[in-house]
Amino acid sequence: MRSEIVWMIVGMGLVTYIPRMLPFVLFKGKELPPFLQGVLKNVPSATLGALIFPGVFFINEDIWFGVFGAAVAFIAAYLGANVIVVVLGSIAALSLYSFII
Repeated sequence: MRSEIVWMIVGMGLVTYIPRMLPFVLFKGKELPPFLQGVLKNVPSATLGALIFPGVFFINEDIWFGVFGAAVAFIAAYLGANVIVVVLGSIAALSLYSFII
């Protein structure tokens, strides 16, 4: 393997490791304010929504397929389900929907 590729892989590893390690080092033993905890708690759902929501309207097969999957995901998220449960619930509902239709 060429040395440029090895250094590129090492650099990419450092770039992804440092932002994950810094909060543990900087905030060790400190309590975040409740407002900031609430904001950080909702980041995974907001990110998932921002990534998936545009795909609902640009689906090639049937727009109702996307709308139904999004509706199931929104309901599960509104009820307070974990992000994994929301995704798996939407997948299960769309599997059932495609089997019925």
